[in-house]
Amino acid sequence: MKDEKKQDFTRRLSCCNRGEMMIIIYDILFSYLEDALEAEKSEDYKGFKDSIHKAQQVVRRLMGTLDFNYPVSKDLHALYRFINELLALAIVKNSSQNIVDAKKVLRNLYDGFWEAAQHDTSEPLMQHTQQVVVGMTYQKGALTETLQGSESTRGFLA
Repeated sequence: MKDEKKQDFTRRLSCCNRGEMMIIIYDILFSYLEDALEAEKSEDYKGFKDSIHKAQQVVRRLMGTLDFNYPVSKDLHALYRFINELLALAIVKNSSQNIVDAKKVLRNLYDGFWEAAQHDTSEPLMQHTQQVVVGMTYQKGALTETLQGSESTRGFLA
């Protein structure tokens, strides 16, 4: 994953609520799967394998955060386990077909979480974060970002 994408995910995570957090996690997962597909096209087996391992870490994180007090968690756990197995098979077979299949299942889950996130009005998870304002200022054809309220302490005092 490129540094620009990591910065974008970091920025999004700093101001998201619970519903948006799930969308971001899925976006990170899709990003790793895209990296694996690109590595497979360029015949970079190490990059392919590393990207899939990172995607599997995200899937395991999703599995680990399920609350089994809700019945839907058992269904999600089974789907995440299936996706994890598809990704493992992709490494063994050195084939992108299993990644494509995993993405189809994940896309359906993503759509459901996206719809739920649209109705989530909870507060942002992180407090005392810097607010980012994006706009076209003083640079022709370039988007610039400005941090608002950038105190040097950011809520921490020693």
